[in-house]
Amino acid sequence: MATESIGNVSAATNSVQNTNVGQEDLFKIMLSQLSYQDPLKPMDNQEFIAKLAQFTNLELNRQMNEKMDALLSFQASNQSINLIGKTVEVTTAAGQQLGTVSSVSFENGIPRLTVQNSFGAFLSDISLSQILIVR
Repeated sequence: MATESIGNVSAATNSVQNTNVGQEDLFKIMLSQLSYQDPLKPMDNQEFIAKLAQFTNLELNRQMNEKMDALLSFQASNQSINLIGKTVEVTTAAGQQLGTVSSVSFENGIPRLTVQNSFGAFLSDISLSQILIVR
């Protein structure tokens, strides 16, 4: 899940492409290598153990990434809820506007703010990255 922060500098800063290659796919590749290896020159035990260690590291990294995504999502939600009632400066298509955060809604786990500007108009669907200043 992609998350944002207040005053997000660049959306492409943490862009990592998802390769969709999992541990199961790598085990299939290793099994194929074992199936088609030369019986007169079997795989070295150390090489086999090294590959298993790589698979273990891959799984640990995948689990850590999932936990980091959950943590970032929680942090964005908490940050959004704490903005209710605060005065913020946001960037919109019409330019920068000053207003008070009146509510927070969530679309697919991503927080969206509603800001009431100084003229009484409501700006809806504001993301955290559109907030420039919190006063």
